[in-house]
Amino acid sequence: MTTATQFQEIPTTTLADLLGRAQVMGVGIRPLWAPVPRVAGPAYTVSCPPGDNLMLHAAIHRAPAGSVVVVESGDLDHALAGGNVCAVAQRRGIAAFVADGVIRDLAEVREARFPVFARGVIPIPGTKAAVRPLNERVSCGGVAVDAGDVVVADEEGVVVVPAARREEILAAARARLAKEADESLDDWEAAHRARIDKILAEGGFEG
Repeated sequence: MTTATQFQEIPTTTLADLLGRAQVMGVGIRPLWAPVPRVAGPAYTVSCPPGDNLMLHAAIHRAPAGSVVVVESGDLDHALAGGNVCAVAQRRGIAAFVADGVIRDLAEVREARFPVFARGVIPIPGTKAAVRPLNERVSCGGVAVDAGDVVVADEEGVVVVPAARREEILAAARARLAKEADESLDDWEAAHRARIDKILAEGGFEG
């Protein structure tokens, strides 16, 4: 049976090639420190309205170990989490935060090496008042994410593998990586030039 952690061996570039743009989060969702390790885990989804971070703070005590906590927010004016929230999440075995928003206490998060992929940092925190359900569909970085989808994040970006396709995509990704490993740069260059020259010729290019 395919598990989410098996995707830790798969680069996001390979997954993006297989899944297409719709499953790749926007360029604004970036690792907040480097070099960040690749993380992969089942999505634990959270929705926070602008200015409020209550449900993320609730989620760190409820998300299973190995989860990637994915947060819908879109607010760039108030931090969703800080150093202590990230430290507790890390201590409870949460793999990472992927947040369509901002955090604070970046130095603490970086020193602890807790992976956070978000839009940036700001020193002002949000309030804690808005109660919302956990583990319902959210939108993060322009991608719809359901609880249990596989989230893979590395320095290239964040890709979401729908839960129903995890076995298919993992097998296809492994096959693609194996093929690439067996191909020399000379082989790749020859095939690449032939493909590009064919497209140019079909387009009427001369030169």
